[in-house]
This record gives sequence, C-alpha cells and structure tokens, in this order.
Amino acid sequence: MLTFIGLGLGADGISLQGLRAAQEADVVYAELYTSLLPGLVLAQLEKRIGKRVRVVSRRDVEEDPGEILDHARWKKVAFLVPGDPMIATTHVDLRLRAAKAGIGTKIVHAASIASAAAGLLGLQSYKFGPSATVPFPDNPSTRPYEVLAENLKHGWHTMLFLDLRDKERAMTAPEAIRLLLGLEERLRGGFFTPDLLLAVVARAGADDCLVRADQVERLQREDFGPPPHLLVAPGRLHFVEAEALQVFAGAPKEVLVWHMTRR
Repeated sequence: MLTFIGLGLGADGISLQGLRAAQEADVVYAELYTSLLPGLVLAQLEKRIGKRVRVVSRRDVEEDPGEILDHARWKKVAFLVPGDPMIATTHVDLRLRAAKAGIGTKIVHAASIASAAAGLLGLQSYKFGPSATVPFPDNPSTRPYEVLAENLKHGWHTMLFLDLRDKERAMTAPEAIRLLLGLEERLRGGFFTPDLLLAVVARAGADDCLVRADQVERLQREDFGPPPHLLVAPGRLHFVEAEALQVFAGAPKEVLVWHMTRR
C-alpha cells in the first residue's frame, strides 16, 4: 500500500490523520523538492512520526521509483509531500505507476497553496483560470505570459508559481516580476504592464505570512522576505473581492478603482 500524505504549508501542516498514517507505516519517504515548507525541520518531523524519514530526490521519484514501489508491494509505505497530494503532476505519475503495478494507493489531504492564496487575498477560488510557473532565465518560457494573457481576456484570476531548484535557489517575487516585465517588453501584448494590479503571497501558512497587492511598478521594489513567494494577477473583481484586497493586502483604493473600470 502506498499512502500519499500532504504536509500542508509548513512545519505543522500535516493533519492528525496524516500523522497517524505515517506512524502506522513500515517505511516513510518524503519529497521536499516541489515546494519549500517554512519552518520544517526533518529531525522534528521524524520525532513526531517515531521513525526515520527517507528524503528522496526528483530522480528517485520521476525516473527511478523502483525502491518506493517495491516496498509498497509488501509493506505500508507513507509518501510525504509538500502541500496537498496530487497537485503536482509528479505525484499523479507515481500514483499511476503504482496502480499499473497492482499496488493500492490512498491519499491523505492537507492545505494547498492553490486554496490558501485565494483565501488569504479574499479572492473567489472558482474564478481562477489555469496557472503557470515562472521559470529561471536559464530555462526560458513564454507560457506564464500566455496563460496570464488568456485568463485576463476572460476576466479570470491567475496564479503564478515561482521556480524552485533547491533550498538555496528559490525565485522571489521581485525576480519573477522583472522576468515577466521582460516578456512584456518582448511580446508587447499589453498584459503584464507596470500599472497592472498584482498580488504577492509570501510564506503562506507561516506565522510571518505576508500578502501585498499593488501595481507591478511598486511591488517590484519591495522586499517580501524569504521564499516561498507566489504571484496572483486578479481578473474581474467582485466588489467584495476588491474590498478584501484593500483590507487584507493593502491594495490602494485608487488602484482598485482603476483596475475595475479597466476590466
């Protein structure tokens, strides 16, 4: 049996159900490469669970998951992942591999940035369109700009994840903004302009979580503290969403008025 267990958004994000499932497992794996988990200390997690947690790499999961699957054939295996399981394609792929091998699977859900960001900003979750990741310059892509453009045409909100290589290389919001402004300069679609209303969510779920909404030109000069960071470009706003952005994220009233008349 292979049980996918969400670790939520930080050190204390695992649910009681998830903790119990990990404690009852014979083998416990964890992947920590798909997202940063503020405050998570592996030794403390192992102490809670009461057994060793084997941290696996991207290669162990995506290219050669044989060890994980072999254990799951005969034992109870817990697979810990940041956020909510199955949000990342890599976890869906591993579950499919298990199913094809005749291995049973379970999912223990936890908080996800996908729902947390909407809640922190006061935006309606059903109004989000497709999301995309802003990659580092050495792996350039126009997809985040194209996704944003299409969503804005429909009035949908856009969630932009920021690239992560390891704990020492996690993209920050100002870096992502500069890259997107570069795409605007190159593609000239008029979608990611300096006057665009944008929101930044930093360290969702942590005690020092920070949310800010303002025009791009102002946000690119701010320091949001350590990652993980996330960008949200609001689409067409309901008046309650606009008020929430003002109250919860400090969006200037004049910027919101301008945005709502434009959209």
